[in-house]
Amino acid sequence: MVDAAASFDGNRLATSEASPWPLRKDSTGLSTSVASIDGLASYAQFCRSALFAPAQSAAWVLNWAAEVKPDVLVGTLSQDGKMVFALALEVCRRGPFRVARFLGGRHANGNFVAADPQWLAKADSGAIRTLLAAIAKARPDIDLIALERLLPDIDGVANPLALFDHFDSPNPSLAVDLAGGFEALLSRASGKRKRKKHRSQTRKFEAVGSHRRIEARTAEEVSKLLDAFFGMKEFRFRKMGIANVFGDDQVRAFFRALFTGALAEDKPGFLLHGLEVAGRLRAVTGSSVSGKRLICEFGAIAEDDLANTSPGDFLFFDNIQEACQVGFDVYDFSVGDELYKRLWCDMETQHFEVLVPLTLKGRMLALVERLGTRLKAFVKNNPTIWTLTKTLRRKTAGQAVPAAGEDES
Repeated sequence: MVDAAASFDGNRLATSEASPWPLRKDSTGLSTSVASIDGLASYAQFCRSALFAPAQSAAWVLNWAAEVKPDVLVGTLSQDGKMVFALALEVCRRGPFRVARFLGGRHANGNFVAADPQWLAKADSGAIRTLLAAIAKARPDIDLIALERLLPDIDGVANPLALFDHFDSPNPSLAVDLAGGFEALLSRASGKRKRKKHRSQTRKFEAVGSHRRIEARTAEEVSKLLDAFFGMKEFRFRKMGIANVFGDDQVRAFFRALFTGALAEDKPGFLLHGLEVAGRLRAVTGSSVSGKRLICEFGAIAEDDLANTSPGDFLFFDNIQEACQVGFDVYDFSVGDELYKRLWCDMETQHFEVLVPLTLKGRMLALVERLGTRLKAFVKNNPTIWTLTKTLRRKTAGQAVPAAGEDES
């Protein structure tokens, strides 16, 4: 594999001056451009024909930029005047370091950089390395480019970043093959048990009042479901002793804008679903659409009198059934290895990470990050150690048992 860091001299880059934007076209017809937030309009235009993952979509990138207001960097490759590869990043402080990452940070999973499908068929690391060098010259303040949780492929097209030196992400991504429809799926995945549990849950819900599954179709419903979700997550994270990644007002505004904006699309790229029982929301999921793949980006349940009925499992049952009915090929539970996912899933995807240090400081940080990822993977892949870690964390925060239907990572 090619070492992405090999072509960069940390001392040289740390003292180099920013080069003109865009850079000149070379003899092969390849040109690079590095822009700030003003490059987002061209990025959005490119996404109309490009291949990309949901967290690299124009909707995600533009809404994150508008609501969170990060330090945006847009690097592009063009071949003979036609854009073929676009890298939208945000530059963040990490202690004494500056790191360029995908917009959305930890919320951006299953990443695949926007690229022209035809160009991807013949993509090589040299062209992308040219863009990375241009970024290093244009932004000498950046120590490290951290491209995390990358998909190995999308729709069967290989991720060009896999050509660079990379390593596995600490968490796998789990999904279920919907081939043959819902009945065929249940025949492969303990269907009798799942149907029996679903009927039992229905009776318990009906005993306290009516129940219904909601798909947010208005701005008011988006707000209602997200308000409930944020409250559920805040309560859960506090009890588990985990930092609430949904707690920031700007992050919450981003998700409101993202899901509200999707309502105006002919084929919405982002969907919200909820389970309401006796007039109260008991479970909420937020999903993205990538081709024939429906991806559950997040989920939560209310910790109340019905929590022990597993409303999250009930909602997943209905979500997966509908995904089959509308023609999705895969239901993806996204990043995180949890028992409730394993009960459904028969597909596992290993994401990968690419770290590109641009300075000597960046090389140091890349080493620390790589070692930290290995340690996380070791802990999470050892059932005894991982169970002990979660138990100690819950006891410290005063939480006894994790609820079904939520990630604990």
